[in-house]
Amino acid sequence: MAGVTELDGRQRALLRLGRTDLRVSRLGVGAMVWGEMSAAPRWSPARNAYGPTSTAEEQRAALEMSLAAGVNFLDTAAMYGKGASERRVGELTVGREVVVATKFPPSVLARAGSLPAALEASLARLQRSRIDLYQIHFPSRWMAIPTLMNLMADAVEAGKIRAVGVSNYTAAQMRAAHAALARRGIPLASNQVQYSLLHRNPETDGVLEVCRQLGVTLIAYMPLASGALTGKYSASVKPAGWRRYMGYFRGKNLPTLTRVVTLLREIGAGHNRSPSQVALRWLIQQDGVLPIPGAKNASQAAQNAAALTFTLDTPEVEALSQATHTARA
Repeated sequence: MAGVTELDGRQRALLRLGRTDLRVSRLGVGAMVWGEMSAAPRWSPARNAYGPTSTAEEQRAALEMSLAAGVNFLDTAAMYGKGASERRVGELTVGREVVVATKFPPSVLARAGSLPAALEASLARLQRSRIDLYQIHFPSRWMAIPTLMNLMADAVEAGKIRAVGVSNYTAAQMRAAHAALARRGIPLASNQVQYSLLHRNPETDGVLEVCRQLGVTLIAYMPLASGALTGKYSASVKPAGWRRYMGYFRGKNLPTLTRVVTLLREIGAGHNRSPSQVALRWLIQQDGVLPIPGAKNASQAAQNAAALTFTLDTPEVEALSQATHTARA
């Protein structure tokens, strides 16, 4: 099933991605803000959501630090910076043993029929002959799920992708994708959705349950709730970029955030770990869940990777789950 792991001697583990032959680290790296973003649209989240982007060398250092810590999964998308993130990931991973995931489509206006050409463009930007995990970025009324999955299956059979995933799919949409792929003898590897201690919707909207039923890995984006779970922000210290306008950082939600971060600090103190590392560890210990926090530099990559080096006990996991129960909207 999706949560089967193979432990090594350093308390790290490899996660089987769905029911595929891909083995990935229990933690990944989100590369949305990697690359040269100056040419990206001003409204692009990759350019504006997390403040100023880092340099190519800082991103290289983030990759090197991640690999050294056993983190081998890197997630990007054609849409991030109009291909800028894919180009940077391609530059940095040439000749490296990295499991690379990216997404179709390159724009919200795309149609299903453009998938083969978009895949070729992603392959070129990534400088790869095959993409490890190719995902549909979001459901669209303009792109029928069976059509998309058949095109994905064609690409698998052509050797251009190893595994098929989706992103932001509901439980019903995931079942439809899984069924369409099954008719071609191909498993659905993953569904990438927002999931964190402060956003536990996958537990109540059926997505996590269906992932486990079907043997699909849940890839958790925004696992630190846009930085809210790092403990760095408060009523007087706001994050950079668009994040400052998110609900986590608004007045009425700050008491809840303060309470959760206080608990993260208390639990972290017993393990000599930070709030963000405890928050990531809580996700890692959920069956079949793969968190992909962003990392703009080596320091952030090291902070994230340290979540692989300790284990929360059952009372600690339960305390965090109970403290954020209201986030299960």
